[in-house]
This record gives sequence, structure tokens and C-alpha cells, in this order.
Amino acid sequence: MDDLVRSSHKVFRLKYHFVFCLKYRKDIFVDEKYINSLKEICKGIEERHHLKFETIGFDGDHVHFMVQSLTTTYSPARIFQIVKSISAIKMFEFHKEIKESLWGGEFWSDGGFVSTVGECVNAEIIRRYISNQGRNKEQLKLYDFI
Repeated sequence: MDDLVRSSHKVFRLKYHFVFCLKYRKDIFVDEKYINSLKEICKGIEERHHLKFETIGFDGDHVHFMVQSLTTTYSPARIFQIVKSISAIKMFEFHKEIKESLWGGEFWSDGGFVSTVGECVNAEIIRRYISNQGRNKEQLKLYDFI
């Protein structure tokens, strides 16, 4: 539980799995220089936006990120937007030749994938935990009174 984030009045763990595909499914991530650049860009995003990139996995034409939010103020959609927009801008800035292979357009394709990441418990355990809160099993239910 060492990845719990503590702030003034809350403790939380917010992790997401993102997948972004390159525009036109170009396979530029077979080149190590582009991989290293994106990793460096992610370090900058971490520092500025209170995020932690736990894992980054590269395939030729898409990237998987496991990102932990270190603040509760960002929605998953906002984190998605931050990572996609800043990484695209910076990749074009660092590697102007990419614009030509992407026909001068966008770096990432539209859309992508996002999923929450849970650890240690699954949905059924949480459902049971929530439904059993504050109740003695022998306690009368409301319909017993009607």
C-alpha cells in the first residue's frame, strides 16, 4: 500500500491504463530515439501535472501507459488530454521529421483507450463490503416494519 497518496483530508490511489495509437498507425516507435524522447516528455509531464508514469510500453504504432494521478482534481479524461496533447506537441518540436511521415498532421489518432486499474481487490469484494457496511446481520430491515 506504499503507493497511497495522502493529502490534507484524504487518502487515495488513482491509476489508469491508457493506450494511444499513432496517426495512420505509423510504426515510428521501432526507432529508439523516439521512444527515449517520449519517455523524457513523460518525465516533464510528471513534474508539472502531478502524475506518475509507472510503466510505459511501446509497440511500433501504439503506446501503453500506466499512470497514477497524484491529485484528485483531474478526471481520467483530463489526464488523457494532458498526456496526448503535450506529448504530441513536444514530439513534433523535438523531431520535426515526424510531421513529414505523418503528412504534416496530428501525432496521435483520434480517441484511445482508458481503464481504471485496481489492485488487491475486485469489484465483487467491494460490492459485498459496501452492502455490508454498518449492519449487523441480525438487524431488522425496513420491510420488516411495513
